Amino acid sequence: MAYVKAVDEAFGQGVDYAMLVKKYGGSADRGPERKYSPAVCLGASKRAVTGYPEEKHVSTSYVERQNFNMPMGMRRFTRLTNAFSKKLESHYHALSLYFVFYNFVRIHKTLKQTSAKAAGLSDRLWSM
Repeated sequence: MAYVKAVDEAFGQGVDYAMLVKKYGGSADRGPERKYSPAVCLGASKRAVTGYPEEKHVSTSYVERQNFNMPMGMRRFTRLTNAFSKKLESHYHALSLYFVFYNFVRIHKTLKQTSAKAAGLSDRLWSM
């Protein structure tokens, strides 16, 4: 429930926030060839946490995509890497640079502009 506390501390009641909880299970007859396969999704439930979120917009797609993009864009997030942060402060700086680049510098193919420009946070293309 760390997300609930983090969302409340960051946004208070000024956000529509919901959770999508997926239930996973596996079968006992999984052979060695399925050893590393993901578990089967048995179902999902949606629940409003704060505000009035629209049920049709409750999804894990954006978070799952971000969880894929970060290791692809930052070596320190891959397993068994020699590019790890030796200090927590260095890790914070690397994250900050990544998010500035991702949102203000990188032109996204689907948006045909930066995320910040699409959201109205910037009126120009930034460079690093």
